[in-house]
Amino acid sequence: MTRQRIPLRVELPLLIWLVLVWGALWQDFSPGNLLFGALIAFVVANLLYLPPVELSGRFNVLYAAGFAGRFLYELVLASLQVFWLALTRGPRLKNAVVAVKLRSPSDLLVTATGHAISLIPGSLVVEVDRSTSTLYLHCLNVATDDDATNIRRGVLRTEEWLIRIMGTREDLALLKAEREGIPAGAQGSGVESSNGREAE
Repeated sequence: MTRQRIPLRVELPLLIWLVLVWGALWQDFSPGNLLFGALIAFVVANLLYLPPVELSGRFNVLYAAGFAGRFLYELVLASLQVFWLALTRGPRLKNAVVAVKLRSPSDLLVTATGHAISLIPGSLVVEVDRSTSTLYLHCLNVATDDDATNIRRGVLRTEEWLIRIMGTREDLALLKAEREGIPAGAQGSGVESSNGREAE
């Protein structure tokens, strides 16, 4: 069965994101490395048989620039926080696995949110429940429910930025409904401590 050809205009946001992830993973954003990453992204998206990724066909450059600045700020801040915690708390640091239910069911947005969070020191996606769009993150310095709530809010803010960059109209409608106070089931539930028990 021949796979339907996706127009470049629709595929472009995915290719850009794959190139950025490639540069972040190698910690090298030089033109040569990004060009090679673009080649790899094109091959992965077009030559390998993969389940189709549903794209919105929209990409907001202004929000993308704002997200890049926010990401770099949080990257530096989190690095300093992890360094300080290592010096002052060391092995006494309490960690936990926090469940965060995202708004969007889109595989692309769930993946993009998970990658963006994992690239920031202090948290790592350890499991994804695709059926409920839930991320399970292992996070440093989580001792109370308030700590877990702050982590969820941060993850949902990251997802909100990504929705505004490349989400569908339905995703944007979810954000609008949320701001108007209509329940959208965006809050995750359950904090599981790193020893495997659920923290109350």
